[in-house]
Amino acid sequence: MPRSKEAALRAKERSSKLGPDLDVESFSRDARPWAPCPISGLPEDILRQALSVGVRVDEGKRAGTYFQMDHSVVFQGVQRALEGKTEIMSTQEALQKYGWVGDYWWKIIDVNQDKYTTLAELKWDQGYFIRIFEGQKVDLPLQACLFISKDNLNQNVHNLIVAEPNSEVQIITGCTIHPDVKRGLHVGITEFFVKEGAKLTFTMVHNWAQDFDVRPRTAALLEDNATFVNNYVCLKPVKSLQMYPVAYCKGDNSRARFNAIFYGAGNSYLDIGSKVILQGAGSRGEVIARALASDSAQIYARGLLVGEHEDSKAHLECRGLLLSDDASIHAIPELVARVKGTELSHEAAVGKIAGDQIRYLMARGFSEEEAQSLIVRGFMDASILGLPDALESEIKKIIDITAKRIL
Repeated sequence: MPRSKEAALRAKERSSKLGPDLDVESFSRDARPWAPCPISGLPEDILRQALSVGVRVDEGKRAGTYFQMDHSVVFQGVQRALEGKTEIMSTQEALQKYGWVGDYWWKIIDVNQDKYTTLAELKWDQGYFIRIFEGQKVDLPLQACLFISKDNLNQNVHNLIVAEPNSEVQIITGCTIHPDVKRGLHVGITEFFVKEGAKLTFTMVHNWAQDFDVRPRTAALLEDNATFVNNYVCLKPVKSLQMYPVAYCKGDNSRARFNAIFYGAGNSYLDIGSKVILQGAGSRGEVIARALASDSAQIYARGLLVGEHEDSKAHLECRGLLLSDDASIHAIPELVARVKGTELSHEAAVGKIAGDQIRYLMARGFSEEEAQSLIVRGFMDASILGLPDALESEIKKIIDITAKRIL
């Protein structure tokens, strides 16, 4: 038996230290097989949901695509003109094709971390492998979509992204469900390896349901002069979401930035954080979070910066906006300096929409509802994500739709 499976078996009952505990056996593993087809050949109701998380059917706007329905790979491939610059396939296929892929498997995430990492090992449902070849700059974004079509289904994916030296790419991944799905569990393991001089920007958009549970587990390892930007957008209700991605800035002059915009509604329980571990000389980190809570939602917004090199610097910023007297936001910033000379800072603020801001806008001709909508849109500013103009415009549309729905 492989060591990873042995370790997983020892931890399959281990609850996560954060977030509500789940009975993983209460979710179904019975998924119907989906036949491969072009994205444009998927049913219209599925396409509408995919479009809502940034997936584009027009291949001219994406360098490559991976689309998984439940436990089946429906489509994978890159534009012909970009073959030899990047590749995208299922992780199952990548492990079979390249012996070296196994050296990255469970390298920076512990398989026995908790019952969810264990689930992803013992009941693994593929996931995507993306590699950007050395020295290649891919101008168009790559896209991936992990879709759940059946109610109460459990989907466990393990994704692997390798940015070879001096490469550059943008990846947008959307995770969503069929409109008829009300309940389910998505477990997503994602390991990033950003090699020397590479730049990787990863934008993840989640669109779930009020009774849906989500457990991502993410880690990135950065070499010398590498840059990793991780953007997270979750603007639809979810029953529970617990994630705490980490970037290890191991290389000299490596840089990591986490940006997150998330919204809790109904009785949502969101426990979201980001960690940056500064290990290399000249390493830099930044964590920026925007949290909105309405109804009786509970949000825990965490951030952890760890300075392990005297020539390192990082900043953490969290802002929360309460839209209901029954909602709550807990901002939990942590700074850990393990050597002298490291420079770490943070700022956090949680509050409601200020009455003077509403009155100011109303005095200029806006209705109260319009004034609130403008403030919410401004709070969920997509510019913090640092995306190229075309991609920022797509995310801004998602945010505008959310702002209208909230108010």
